[in-house]
Amino acid sequence: MPDTPAAAMTAEPVAAETATRRRALLAACGAHAIHDGLTDLIYVLLPIWQSQFAISYAMVGLLRGAYSGMMAGFQLLASRLARRWGRARMLVGGTALAGVAYLIAGQAGGIAMLLVALLLGGLGASPQHPLASSMVTDSHEAGGGVKQALAQYNFAGDIGKTLIPGLVGMLLVVLSWRASVTLMGLLGLGAAALLWWLIPAHHAGASPVGAAAATAVRTGSASGLRALLLTGVLDSAVRMGFLTFLPFLLKSKGAGTAGIGLALSLLFVGGAFGKLLCGYLGARIGMMKTVWLTESLTALLIVLAVWLPQAGVLAVLPWLGLALNGTSSVLYGTVPELAAPGKREQAFALFYTGTIGGGALAPVLFGRLGDAAGVPVALVALAAILLLTLPLAWRVNHAL
Repeated sequence: MPDTPAAAMTAEPVAAETATRRRALLAACGAHAIHDGLTDLIYVLLPIWQSQFAISYAMVGLLRGAYSGMMAGFQLLASRLARRWGRARMLVGGTALAGVAYLIAGQAGGIAMLLVALLLGGLGASPQHPLASSMVTDSHEAGGGVKQALAQYNFAGDIGKTLIPGLVGMLLVVLSWRASVTLMGLLGLGAAALLWWLIPAHHAGASPVGAAAATAVRTGSASGLRALLLTGVLDSAVRMGFLTFLPFLLKSKGAGTAGIGLALSLLFVGGAFGKLLCGYLGARIGMMKTVWLTESLTALLIVLAVWLPQAGVLAVLPWLGLALNGTSSVLYGTVPELAAPGKREQAFALFYTGTIGGGALAPVLFGRLGDAAGVPVALVALAAILLLTLPLAWRVNHAL
């Protein structure tokens, strides 16, 4: 058995690298689940805040846009600061700040304090998307399976969107909204402590040099990345706009707080599986065909949701969530293929900034349309906008 010691010596680094990859993926998935869950919890709280503080639909959109706008606006800065302070500090600090923001929101006595809390929450959420997705990509570059790992990372975000709003929807039956929001703030602080322990030391700093060098064999495509970014902006704008107005649509059809929480959970369950399904579907039939399928289906189901009764809306929400969220999984997985050499983290930051920025602006613009013409008109307009993504997807496919 002369080769046994050598084989054992070879196996040890491989096992260590596998364990590091798993920890990096688990940390990224955990961060994504917590941040996406806390972000989309706002949709459950918006009708409550509207009644509590007597605000218009435009102000509702501003509250939602404040969180998303801060998250989008500081992502590029977060990716730069990570080069100085490291990924771990930025991810942990951002998660802790998001938790503190919810603690403040739970004590808000007026709209001004609530707005400040949401601005802080968006700032805390800003490092997560570019840094965690880059950590997943870097950790899986050598061993392969980057797209599959990113699909799992995106799936984890939708698990958070399903569990946290659903949990708060049930808590609101027995607790006040202030107590429920405070508990979510404590959850954010606990998640920050767990991330500090979980993130591997190898990925705690900036992007590894080897990962940047590995992308040097690719030339990238600036025009393709721009088309992909615009596709993501429109897709995100429709998604955020629909999620903002869905609780009010359901309320007009007779749904209560618990019913709205259930509806959002159904939507996010479908979205979670859509992230996985569309990721693999994109690998099989291509990005363009997948986007055409999901965006067309999304537009059709949004129009149906406007006209169906409450029971019918609940029935189609899982399918709507599958199409609504599934597109983003295909778009995220395309970013590394279009990124310029050594610019992957910046490409992710730019993509997330644009998409989340579009999602932040849409509730404000369509909130005004909702005030002027009603929520159903605003939702139909959102469905029409999705048709613009079809020629853009063709352009991205051509660049690939």
